[in-house]
Amino acid sequence: MTLEERVGELAGDVRPADAGAARAAADRLAGLATPPGGLGRLGAVAVRLAAVAGRCPPPVPAAPAVVVAAGDHGVHARGVSAWPQEVTAAIVAGALEGRAAVSAIARSVGAQVAVLDVGVATPLPDHPGLRRARVRAGTADLSRGPAMTREEAARALLAGAGLAEELVTGGADLLVAGEMGIANTTPAAALVAAFTGRPADEVTGPGAGADDAALARKTATVAAALAHHRPDPADPLGVLAAVGGLEHAALAGVLLSGAADGVPVVLDGVSSAAAALVAAALAPAVTGRLIAGHRSAEPGCAAALDSLGLDPVLDLGLRLGEGTGGLLAVPLVQAAARALAETALLADVAPG
Repeated sequence: MTLEERVGELAGDVRPADAGAARAAADRLAGLATPPGGLGRLGAVAVRLAAVAGRCPPPVPAAPAVVVAAGDHGVHARGVSAWPQEVTAAIVAGALEGRAAVSAIARSVGAQVAVLDVGVATPLPDHPGLRRARVRAGTADLSRGPAMTREEAARALLAGAGLAEELVTGGADLLVAGEMGIANTTPAAALVAAFTGRPADEVTGPGAGADDAALARKTATVAAALAHHRPDPADPLGVLAAVGGLEHAALAGVLLSGAADGVPVVLDGVSSAAAALVAAALAPAVTGRLIAGHRSAEPGCAAALDSLGLDPVLDLGLRLGEGTGGLLAVPLVQAAARALAETALLADVAPG
């Protein structure tokens, strides 16, 4: 079986979420001893969790894990980021040592951190917390040619799927999709534009602090890449290979694998939302098993979530990446499940 065939097999394993469980959850939600709509967006999250679990009320997630997929990008050479490429390896090392932002927030919500190297350009030292699945030392410049081959995109996707399966087998019952890669909001914007049909200037943002000149270069680079490749959304692996990143590919694998295993997956910002567009193009049913953790400050994130039909749990103006926004939503996801399961029904408490 080729790598592409294995990707197709994985996508085929994703089944639609349970509509019956969702209806039961919606009925229970309406019967709670709360004002109608009182739980707001938490109610919708609870219904989504029931649909993913296939039962109502759904279990309260107790063992969250965040996957931080890391890779570098050849398009960095086009001056699209204010940060040197070596920062990718430095932040990955910080995550492994427990000193990155993702580490601090993961500790605050009791989440395991799993770091996956699918394409960091700078060699990383051995560490027990590092999963190595390096496809290549960063992608090629997507504005000059394909970022990677189809086989490389498939290999990175399957690496993410394999790590997600490992985490679920080990007991994780909620996955958060995170990433690290300097300049990765450029390919993320290209993916969002390719799958939503929106122009580059609507989905490209400053990323990690690009100034006006860098943003102009970034937007022009995304537009040039789209014009050069003319990516076809009907060929999601081809789009991913042409303008995506290795970490986007790995996250698409995380989403597909988590969905296939019946585990809810929380999206982070624009990169995981872009990966969700890839995953949804491969397996449309995956969307019903995803939760949008937050809306990042990148315009491409809102565009992707709108296309996917997902409402974010949080909107804090974050642009950290690493899975941090998704992790911050974890306590609310847990609270949604617990509220649906443990809040009294109006019929049980109302007199008469």
